Parts: sequence; C-alpha cells; structure tokens
Amino acid sequence: MVAPKTVHLVSLGCPKNRVDSEVLLGVAMGGGFTHVDDPALAELIVVNTCGFIGEAKKESIDTIFEMARHKEGNCKKLVVTGCLAQRHPTELADQIPEIDHLLGSSDMMKLGKVLRGEADRIEVGTPADWLIEANSPRILSTRQGSAYVKIAEGCNRTCSFCVIPDLRGKQRSRGISDVVREVENLVDRGVKEINLISQDTIAYGRDRPDRPKLAELVRAVADVKGLAWLRLFYLYPEALTDELVELLADHPVVLPYVDMPLQHAADGMLRRMRRGHGGARLRTVVDRMRKAIPKLTFRTAFIIGHPGETDEEFDELVEFVRWARFERVGFFRYSDEETSKSFSLPDKVPARVAAKRYRRIVEVQRKIQHETTATLIGQELDVLVEGVSDEHEFVLMGRHRGQAPEIDGQVYLSGGDAEAGELRTVTITQASDCDLVGELHVTDGAPKKNGKAAAKAPARRRLPISTAAK
Repeated sequence: MVAPKTVHLVSLGCPKNRVDSEVLLGVAMGGGFTHVDDPALAELIVVNTCGFIGEAKKESIDTIFEMARHKEGNCKKLVVTGCLAQRHPTELADQIPEIDHLLGSSDMMKLGKVLRGEADRIEVGTPADWLIEANSPRILSTRQGSAYVKIAEGCNRTCSFCVIPDLRGKQRSRGISDVVREVENLVDRGVKEINLISQDTIAYGRDRPDRPKLAELVRAVADVKGLAWLRLFYLYPEALTDELVELLADHPVVLPYVDMPLQHAADGMLRRMRRGHGGARLRTVVDRMRKAIPKLTFRTAFIIGHPGETDEEFDELVEFVRWARFERVGFFRYSDEETSKSFSLPDKVPARVAAKRYRRIVEVQRKIQHETTATLIGQELDVLVEGVSDEHEFVLMGRHRGQAPEIDGQVYLSGGDAEAGELRTVTITQASDCDLVGELHVTDGAPKKNGKAAAKAPARRRLPISTAAK
C-alpha cells in the first residue's frame, strides 16, 4: 500500500483568510493529500499569511521560519501564500530560500499547479482578482455547526491607514444565487450558523451590473431551509437601509448582531483617517440601531495612536466608548505601514503614549463588558453547542447569539449531555468579562451525569487548521 501524501496548513489573520485556507485545503485534499495536525508529519506545508499590520507580518514571518525547519525532516515543499506573499513576494523569495513556492491573496487555485509540479517559484497574481464560488473546493475547519461565507472580495475605500485594497484588489461581489447555493450546500452538511463576511459588507453588490442590495442577499440567505442563525460582519458605518435594520430586528434567523468597525470618534481623526464622515454620524448610527434592534450585540474596533491623535481627541474617543457601551470592542495600536497614506502624515504618536492610551481605554471597556455580561446571569439563552471544551475534557462549550466564533468568548456548559452542532437552551449561572457558565436544560428525560457534561463526537470531523506559530 502506498502511504498517503500529507499536508499541514497554518492559517493566520482574519476569518476572510480562513475561508481562503479552507479552499487551499480543498485543493490539496482534492489532489490526493491527507491533512495532518502535526507539521513534522507533513510532506507539504502551507502557510497562509497575514500582512495587514506590523504585528501580523512579524507573526507570519516567525511562522514561516518555524515551518521551514521541517524542511530538514519530512517536508518536501513549503508554500507561502496570502497577503504577506502578495505584498512582498520578491523579498520573501530572496530572504527565505526554504520557501519553494509563493502564491498571493488570490491564488488559492494555483496550489493545484504546485501539486502537479507545474508552478514557478513565484505565482503571485497582480492585481488580485479571484473570487470564491459555490463550487470552489473547500474543507471546513470551523467547529461543528458554524461556517463563514465570503460574499465579496477586495475594497474600494481609501482609508488612510489601510493597505487592504493594495493586497486584495477592488471590490468584487458574488451574485446572490451563488451565495445562496453555497449556504444550501453548507446547511446540507449540518451547518446551522452562517457568518457573512467581506472586507466592506455594506458595499455588497455596488460593483455588479444588477446592483443587488445587501438586504436582498441577507433575506435570501436567511430563507434557506434549515439555517438557524445568520450573522453579519464588517459593516461600514453608513446609514443602514430600513430593510436591513428590519431584518436585524425582526427576522427569526438574522441575529441582532452587528460588527461595524468605527475606528475613531473625533472629527479630526476621522478626517485624517479618510473615513468620509464625522463623529456625529457614528452617534446617529449607534443610536438608531440601539432603538430599532432589540437585544442588539454591537461589536466594533478602534485604532489607538494614529498620526495626529491628540490627547483631546483620544479623550473624546474614551467618552464615546463610555456613551455607546458596546458589547464587544477590539482595540488596535496604529501600525505605520509604508504603503498606506497615513505613513506620510506628520505628528506621529510615540509608542509609549499609544501604549498608555491603549491600556486606559481597554480598562474602560473591560468594566463596561463585565457589567454587560453580568446582566445575563439567570437568563435562558439559546446556545450552539461546539463540542468539548478546550479547557477540560468533561466540559462542553458553545456560544449564544451574541458571541461570534472564536472572538467573543464561550459559554461553558454543565448539567447534561449534548451533541456538537445542537442548539440547546441554557440557564446562565456565572459570567466573566467574556465567558459565561450555563446549565443545560435536560431534554427528552435525559439524565444528568454527575453534574458533568459528557461530550459526544461531532457528526463532522473538524480539521484543526493551525492558527498561529507553535
């Protein structure tokens, strides 16, 4: 018997990159490779990089060097793909000779050429122009019951701090029917939660001749039979259409969850960031959604220490965060990227000042978030069971509607049995800043097992793509 060919894949960066990684796995496994968790056992190692900010670039380079060590053992080919490869292909090729092939952010399907021995060392398409389709090969790596669906690629915005349009190209939206077909396929495979993602989700469809609206897409996806939860990511802070707000507020499948990166709140900073609006619009958008969407979970993100940020502007941001009481916030210290428009701006904020501001605003949000999660104690919530906890083999974990996969914390479950992928009712008994503890409601007379949850094997095996250097 011929031993199977083996592949190990490391996926870095955002959920959009994760979808690309799942396509890369689909190409590899379609080419006869078997996925292995241990890179020491892999003949082919693929590192899908992130190149958005300095910390991400460092993590990507560290991971490449970590995986390159396996070239001394079983690994016959090391492939580096994704945004860092798109951004610096020649430099990576020159400085890391262990890399056998470089593919860009739109070159997932070119992995097939690598497997067939037909690829050049650098196969980076310029510009990036690929767009996933419903029939693209894809192996899910997310936990049971959940999947990301990418509805568009690229971005047409000109935010001063961002290099994504350089890395991912202009916006390219999928047709509604193609997205729905992919969702139908995923639901047939047991997926209950779909997370719609793109770089600029609110701009969905504007590049297409038929100009479909985001609300049309959301309604069509939400109406797929068997889908339980639909979540939206990465909405730009524009005035949302009445139809979209109504879907978020009233549709039984569309979750009242919005991920909308706001980046700052002071007029001067938003102008330097080239966001196209001022702080008044942000307050209007937040206030409107709070009033119109019951039980809204609002996730956002802010950049700390962007060039020109004054103490007064930072104070304004802090007060905005206190006013808005967001359920989830990601704070990022500004990264000075050489190809961004912000790179040439004067009045750079010293690193120590940015770090001090970062610590202050994180503490403000931590208190808000703790108070918010504490209000859930005693409530009954629907929870999507994900399987055995990462912390303890006798504890199950899952997520409620206000927790997005892998970024918003977990609900740790006790008091009964549950299958991964099930939606179960849970009474919340404890809360921390992010995580909750809940008691499973016993169904069909199923007995408790000494107060512990006995995890059961999921119907679909999860391929645990590595997400960071070990």
